[in-house]
Amino acid sequence: MDATLITLAFCGIAAGGVLKGATGAGAPLVGVPVLAVVFDVPMAVAIFSVLNIVSNSWQAKTFYHEITDRRFAWTHAATAAIGVVLGSVLLATLPTEVLMASMAAVVFLYIGLRISTPNWQMTREQGRRFGPILGFVGGVMQGAGGLSAPVSVSFLNALRLPRVDFIGTISVFFLLMSVLQVPTLVALGILNWERAGLAALAVVPLFLGISIGAWSARYLSKEAFDRAILLLLAVIALKLLWDAIG
Repeated sequence: MDATLITLAFCGIAAGGVLKGATGAGAPLVGVPVLAVVFDVPMAVAIFSVLNIVSNSWQAKTFYHEITDRRFAWTHAATAAIGVVLGSVLLATLPTEVLMASMAAVVFLYIGLRISTPNWQMTREQGRRFGPILGFVGGVMQGAGGLSAPVSVSFLNALRLPRVDFIGTISVFFLLMSVLQVPTLVALGILNWERAGLAALAVVPLFLGISIGAWSARYLSKEAFDRAILLLLAVIALKLLWDAIG
């Protein structure tokens, strides 16, 4: 593979790690679109299905005791795990162009939500009521395109959870999805030993990025960091859309 593409993949995974280290979530939001540009959507999803288990196992172990409503966290995650199976089947059957265009649409949706409703808020009771439904939708999106953030991150952010509670809750969400997603992708022939090996190598830039993100979160304002990430995502989404229609 071209050295430029390898560098781009490394930087994309590391950038996703920076986002996860700073906010507790979002590594696939940056990493999956970048890998989709370098490789294709199925390979990007396969690699991050393994990375999600590794990174979220660590975060869930670290922050699980900070979750204030564990019943909500597990219910939300369980319905997402069901949805990820359906999404994985869509990933295996839809044409590449449709997948890339859909991923671009998902990224643009996330950007639109972040810009249009920055102060949107839900009560805990509303969260318990809509959690299972939104968990399932997020799972389908995770399985089909490797990106549930437009639903999952926006939903949990709207609950205004404290940072450590947010990280613990969303780590359980991602971990339970990935535990079911990985064997599903293996059964569908999307995740094989070669892609699992690439995922093992990708752990290095991911955790490098997580370390940088955790450190930078103490010095960089959240607003500046958000703007930089949204700009990066917009560029990536435009590239995916261009490849899909080109």
